[in-house]
Amino acid sequence: MSASTAHDLFSAAWLALREGLDARSRSHRLTGLAMEWLKARPAPHGIVDLGSGSGSNLCFLASRLPGPQCWQLVDHDAGLLSHARRRADRLRDRAGAPIALTTRCRGLSPVDGELLAEADLVVASALFDLMPRAWVESLVAACAARGQALLLTLSVDGDWAFLDRQGARVEEREDLAARTLFQAHQRRDKGLGPALGGEAPAVLASTLAGAGFRVESDASPWHLAAGDATQQPLAEALVSGWHDAALEQAPLEATRLGAWRDRRLAAIRAGELGVTVGHRDLFARPAAGRG
Repeated sequence: MSASTAHDLFSAAWLALREGLDARSRSHRLTGLAMEWLKARPAPHGIVDLGSGSGSNLCFLASRLPGPQCWQLVDHDAGLLSHARRRADRLRDRAGAPIALTTRCRGLSPVDGELLAEADLVVASALFDLMPRAWVESLVAACAARGQALLLTLSVDGDWAFLDRQGARVEEREDLAARTLFQAHQRRDKGLGPALGGEAPAVLASTLAGAGFRVESDASPWHLAAGDATQQPLAEALVSGWHDAALEQAPLEATRLGAWRDRRLAAIRAGELGVTVGHRDLFARPAAGRG
């Protein structure tokens, strides 16, 4: 798909909209564990970013990880990879040295030697809700065979809700109905098989542990406070996205879902409601003697 299509323009805009909140929400503890993992490995350090998009994960991690770093970004979107390459020119590792970067424009299946070549650390962000269980099992098996660690961030856990001005959850029957439809839509086949949706963090943790990895996990929720004008565009985009997914799942509920969306958007614009979205981060390292 060309980078000039409406879908990809939306993707780039969405990635830019969420990048700052992603950075604030991530687990710094798990980033520190990844740093220690790489420090104990021979240099240079190979890092593969799966579904890298426009390079948000790269931009967050490069300065926090030891060097020399040799990154490989993998994504199916050539336009996003081109944007990531431009951003990488100014990035430095923890010691202030430039990073090395290659990109691969391809899908994430199959999980083959090219996908994970020469990596000490495999990273991915906001990816696994889109992937099927079989793909996760293939990835984990491949990383276990190679002794690679994984830092997997911002996997949605299926929960979202509105917040009042004091930060307490606000839950009405229509919110629950829309969320249930959205969760069902998340589990639709995205091209490789039925997606994990909000089950992704639990499936990742159990699959990694079953393959002998030592798994650490932290919650990394988004919190968009009511009345925060800087977060309003993202909150509005979330509500509109939840509506559109729910409508695809239940097209006969168009009137009801449209009224729900409009009411919630009005409350966000009035500064009465914020939004929270549940995510989890995981860091997994091979058992002793396998890395």
